[in-house]
Amino acid sequence: MNFLIKAPCRWAALMLAALWLAGCTTYVQTQVTAFSDWSGSDATRTYAFARQGEQANSIEQTTYETLVASELSKYNFHQVPDASARYQVALAYSVRGDLMTVRQPVYYDPWPMYGPYGRPFWGPWGGWGPYGPWGPTGYVDQSYPVYIHALQIRMTDRKTGREVYKVTAVNSTDDASLYQAMPYLTRSALADFPLGNGTVRTVTLPVDKNGGVSNETAASLNSNERNVVPAPAPAAKSVD
Repeated sequence: MNFLIKAPCRWAALMLAALWLAGCTTYVQTQVTAFSDWSGSDATRTYAFARQGEQANSIEQTTYETLVASELSKYNFHQVPDASARYQVALAYSVRGDLMTVRQPVYYDPWPMYGPYGRPFWGPWGGWGPYGPWGPTGYVDQSYPVYIHALQIRMTDRKTGREVYKVTAVNSTDDASLYQAMPYLTRSALADFPLGNGTVRTVTLPVDKNGGVSNETAASLNSNERNVVPAPAPAAKSVD
């Protein structure tokens, strides 16, 4: 199910993509925004997933619900039949492509074949090192594809329909697959549940050598970021 990614989230996601393009592939950073009217005295955390439209018979929806249920169970939530649930949990998710333009320096080497002292030009930086003898001579704009993934989790009181919690997680990578991004989105969205009303923060999760979610704990980048130990990525789907 798709939903609109508003401009602030979109540009924040593109900024995160810039970090990835710069070589920061060890971590996935997710921007999380939460709105909360949650009761701290709540002792009955039972819920059922609410589905709408094309979600009703969707295998993809079931897959994502399993990830969300796993995270909710860490906060004493129990999934029960709809008739006996205190809360309804609705999911909305989307992926969209975009282009990011990065300005990169162009260097000039006066020795097209050999650097100083006979070192060949085709080494790592010719004979001069990464910046040539005088630094960059100009800049060129290069465009790269990025994919913005988003997940929204909305909790309502089943009897009254009152919204009690809504959290949105947005990240971007070079991978168009929402399925691969979903473990990062769910883990980030529900870390430290419940967040205070109007909370906006960045959650950083490490990536293992195979491109999945690592089991290591991410190092803190700054005081406004939250780093959590991620859950394992879902197993790859087989194709008949």
